Amino acid sequence: MGHPAQREEASPEIRRRVEDSFGRQGLMSHLGARLSHIGPGRVHIELLARPEVTQQHGYVHAGATSAIADSAGGYAALTLLPEDSEVLTVEYKINLLAPASGDRLEAIGTVLKPGRTLTVCLLEVFGVSDDGGRKLVANGQQTLIRVDRPTE
Repeated sequence: MGHPAQREEASPEIRRRVEDSFGRQGLMSHLGARLSHIGPGRVHIELLARPEVTQQHGYVHAGATSAIADSAGGYAALTLLPEDSEVLTVEYKINLLAPASGDRLEAIGTVLKPGRTLTVCLLEVFGVSDDGGRKLVANGQQTLIRVDRPTE
């Protein structure tokens, strides 16, 4: 699927940094989201479709869909920044294109334009079925700002 570089793996150091940060995110833990791919400038996050993350019609809630998209883009940006950096979302726009259905959602954040201060990412969310079906349910764009990692 896609360009071969889109499945390139990040270095062990970057993977560990992203995994450690993701593990500290209370919302991702609460939703049951998990990292499924970490590559240079590209991160995938999966979320199982369970009753706890749905809205009244049984589709995955737009808030959950948006949250995993936002995190995927943020971590995609983080993979390209120096170790002493963190990112914060400045702005993002999400288009909900279809009801978020499937056995799970897969959010993909891809860096479109890296920068020293601001980074712009493409956000995509797919509804994925266990039988191999895949449908784009949301897309968007995000701007992130690099900030210094707080000292411990």
